[in-house]
Amino acid sequence: MTYVGRFAPSPTGTLHWGSLFTALASWLEARAAGGRWLLRIEDIDPPRAVPGASAAQLHALHRLGLDPDAEPWRQSQRTAAYAAALRQLVAAGHAYPCACTRADLDAYAGTHPPQCVRPLRADAAQAWRLRVPRGVIAFDDRLQGPQQQDVRAAVGDFVLRRTDGLWAYQLAVVVDDAAQGVTDVVRGADLLDSTPRQILLQRLLQLPTPRYLHVPLLLDAAGRKLSKSAGATALPEDVLSVLRVALALLGQHAAARHPAHDVTCLLRHACVHYQSGSLPRARTIAAPQSAVTQATRTLAGKPSTRSAT
Repeated sequence: MTYVGRFAPSPTGTLHWGSLFTALASWLEARAAGGRWLLRIEDIDPPRAVPGASAAQLHALHRLGLDPDAEPWRQSQRTAAYAAALRQLVAAGHAYPCACTRADLDAYAGTHPPQCVRPLRADAAQAWRLRVPRGVIAFDDRLQGPQQQDVRAAVGDFVLRRTDGLWAYQLAVVVDDAAQGVTDVVRGADLLDSTPRQILLQRLLQLPTPRYLHVPLLLDAAGRKLSKSAGATALPEDVLSVLRVALALLGQHAAARHPAHDVTCLLRHACVHYQSGSLPRARTIAAPQSAVTQATRTLAGKPSTRSAT
């Protein structure tokens, strides 16, 4: 089976350092396995999208030498596939319409009550929810180890399509991972708790379950998740420093010290000497603030109209 990995940023701003860290980990895993690496723009939430953000993200990845093996997919062009998946779930009795408000859910400890507290009205907006069965979903994360969650108790009946008609992340990511033939998902540990919901959906939709590897979140000196990049622009040759910082944070110290003079050479060396067992086994790690500041300045260049492929 050919390894197929992917990186799936949301176009909510310039690619931030935490995402770059994850992208490099995902790319290295795919390349070291002799596999393919795909990109998917998760733009199913237009109110949160920033104009030009996806172009800036693709440009940053290209500067880092992280080019995909196919044209990036865009979730905004995949709504028909999500609708088909929802129809399949409804037909099997796994999904139902819901008119409950946020206040209704807050009154029930933030999860959906055993049954809707508001009757459906033909003239009112409604969401669609998954009817979550009882039982524990367990899986073995390749880095974080054995995981399990009682989805019904922890999350309850979660949304598949929102009242405003937008598709929920959990359904979209499951449908797209299967459609793109993704065998391995490498992403940040902030999504570790979403994985049982996605595995549940995969089972109900009779879709394959990929292997999962969740890398640590990068925290700043105050213990906060590193977010959007700084706005300053630096010289292109500093991209080598960005890669060295990221490689060191990923535990690839030999590659980080390699005296390469260009991105291609450094990445080639990193792939040949990649050690998955050296990845930090933690949910979070502290990033050297001086290094991160220098790195984010390097990657805040102007967007390019050039395709990531």
